[in-house]
Amino acid sequence: MDSTTHKLYHVHGMDPRSYLDIYFSNKEDMVFAEDSLKFPMAMIHYQLSTGRAEGTFLIGISLGSIIHHLYFTSKFFKKIVLLKFQEKCIMELNRWLYDRTGAYDWSHTSSAAAELEGTRDQLQEKEMLLRSSIMQILRCDFEQENISSPVLLPLADCIISASILEVISKNEDEYMKNLEKTIKLLKPGGQLLLIAVLDTTYWSAEAEWFHCFKCNEEFVKNAFGKVGLVIDYCAVQRRRNVSDLTDYKAMLFIVGCKGE
Repeated sequence: MDSTTHKLYHVHGMDPRSYLDIYFSNKEDMVFAEDSLKFPMAMIHYQLSTGRAEGTFLIGISLGSIIHHLYFTSKFFKKIVLLKFQEKCIMELNRWLYDRTGAYDWSHTSSAAAELEGTRDQLQEKEMLLRSSIMQILRCDFEQENISSPVLLPLADCIISASILEVISKNEDEYMKNLEKTIKLLKPGGQLLLIAVLDTTYWSAEAEWFHCFKCNEEFVKNAFGKVGLVIDYCAVQRRRNVSDLTDYKAMLFIVGCKGE
C-alpha cells in the first residue's frame, strides 16, 4: 500500500463512530476484540489491582473516543482528565459521559470489566463510576510545548496513552519529542501506562487510510530509557486476527516510572 496516500489522524481527522464500530464494537464481524478490547483491559486491570500504580489524578490520551480501557482506573484515581485531538471525538465522548441519546453502547466492555473483577452484578456501576471520575475532556495539541494548552494541568500520578504516539509521529525524532511532551505532564515517581500497536504502517476507518509510524518492542523500550522512564512491566500479544484494515503485528503494553 502506498504510504504517501495515508492521512495523518491529528491533521486530517476521522469519523470517531466509524472507528469504534470497526475496532471496538460488539458486532459479529468485529475481529479485533482479543487485541483491541481484551488485551488492554486485562493489562490495566492487572497493573492497578496489584497495586503497581496509584494516586489521585490520572490523564488519559488515546486515539478516537474509547473508554473501555479506563473502567478500572476510577477505583484508584478520583480525578481523571481526557485529552483528545478532535472536537468530533470530544462530542462523541460527551454523548456517553452525559448519557445522551445516540451515545455509543459500551455495555459489552462493561461486562468484560465485570468478569475480570468478578463483579457481574455491578455492570451499570462500572460506567457510572467512570463517568463520575472524569473531570474534563480537553483538546490537545502536540505542536504546543504544553500539549493541553491553554489549560495548565496539575502533574498526573499516572498517564495512560493508548495507540496514539505511533499514529501522530511521522518518524523516530517526532516519536521521541511526543513521548517527552507526554511525560512532562507526569509527576516524578508517576507511571506511564502505554498501549501500542507494533510494526504498523497503516490503519483504516470508513474507507480512509491513515499513517502509523512503524516501531517495534525494542524501539519503545529504548525510547523509555532515553526519556528517563524505568520500565516496570512489559507484555506483548501477537496479533490474533486476520484483516487487511491494518497491518500491525502485535500489541504492546509497557509501564514506565518517571525518575524522582
